[in-house]
Amino acid sequence: MNQTEARGTKVTVPHLAESLVSATIGKWLKQPGDYVEQYEPICELITDKVTTEMPSPVEGTLTEIIVEEGVTAAVGAPICIIAESRQDQTWSEQPTNRGTEAAHTATPGNKAAGDQSMRQRYSPAVQRLAWEHGIELSLLQGTGLGGRITRKDVERAIAARQGAHIPGTTPEPNRQPNRTQPVSAPSGRDPVHGLWTDVKPSSQEVVKLPVRTTGLHLSEHPLPKIEIEGERGDRGEYFIDVTPIRHAIASRTRQSVTEIPHAWTMIEADVTNLVILRNKLKDDFKRQEGINLTYLAFVLKAVVNAIKDYPIMNSVWGVDKIIVKRDINISLLVGTEDFVVSPVIKNADQKNIAGLAREIDDLTRRGRAGKLTLEETQGGTFTVNNTGSFGSILSYPIINYPQAAILTFESIVKKPVVIQDMIAVRSMVNLCLSLDHRILDGVICGRFLQRVKENLESYNLDTQLY
Repeated sequence: MNQTEARGTKVTVPHLAESLVSATIGKWLKQPGDYVEQYEPICELITDKVTTEMPSPVEGTLTEIIVEEGVTAAVGAPICIIAESRQDQTWSEQPTNRGTEAAHTATPGNKAAGDQSMRQRYSPAVQRLAWEHGIELSLLQGTGLGGRITRKDVERAIAARQGAHIPGTTPEPNRQPNRTQPVSAPSGRDPVHGLWTDVKPSSQEVVKLPVRTTGLHLSEHPLPKIEIEGERGDRGEYFIDVTPIRHAIASRTRQSVTEIPHAWTMIEADVTNLVILRNKLKDDFKRQEGINLTYLAFVLKAVVNAIKDYPIMNSVWGVDKIIVKRDINISLLVGTEDFVVSPVIKNADQKNIAGLAREIDDLTRRGRAGKLTLEETQGGTFTVNNTGSFGSILSYPIINYPQAAILTFESIVKKPVVIQDMIAVRSMVNLCLSLDHRILDGVICGRFLQRVKENLESYNLDTQLY
């Protein structure tokens, strides 16, 4: 994971999984000058499946950040340098928060001032920070690899200018970007997104920074975006930076709909007895286990038992072969306000309803908190999504590539139903299935859904959780 040089240890992107070739730095938890203990998290790594904290392989002082936040690095590529405790501390004792001029002369990156190959390459985080504080990047001296300007370079310039104007910066306008105060719009190229705009500097035309990251919710830490008002002031646009996780979701879903010929079918099930059973058991289960007994645990048990009867549902396309998986590993789709993760319940067919409930609670809770490991998101063979949790009654899910099918459990709704020529009010639910038509056909999927329906409708007051 690292290699030792005279000035410290280069910490590299670890090989977290066999299929992983790169990772994106989501957030640095330590900054240059901070002392780091061995195995203490130094940064967050974002992969196409999960965000995980990266522990330090050595103990010492973080002296340099090579890869800035938001930048992707290949597995094995160096991302920072740590001067180990047993090594010469001359390198790590460099000041980290002097004035900009002092920092430029004392920072180790300037020892190789002749290398300016990265001088004009700015990360989005650096561009955004510089624009918000009126810093001219072309006038700063970069301390990063190849003369690259880092976030710390900009922060030092901002901190130093609070006392007096220094070379390499421009006077900061009297503005504080917030929810209510407009800021003057820059003309020409937008430094955050690299887009040309028709906005010219004037007292009437302004740029407002909205607080919404999407149209669905409010965020305490809004993504950087710009709203440009139209000529008549009645229309505008949002620019939202695509996060690494959102980019991974886009790539996965595009791959699925491009390579897999999707087909869709749906069936309705009467879960009145299941509702009665859960209402009877949920309070005792809560006291005994400390977690909620959700409908999803019963659904997973019904699905797993149906897969045992129709194992072709648990397969993937292998070009000249159909690969049927022996282990039944159920992927769950856990949604947050900004992204979706898919933790996996391994060997779900070997667990009872109570065991599935515990797995569901643990994986969803840690998934929303961003605490899942990469191993916990891999190996899924069939996906179940509880779309009914947010009120959906019908959906057309995209298959979790490269699996053969995905099933959604919709919202339970009371409906008038005809039973033996009489009308009764029953609790009904829709089960929606998207299938890979290269592997599966309507006949086998219809039988599979019928078996899931039968399993759900067979629950009664005698059903055992353990």
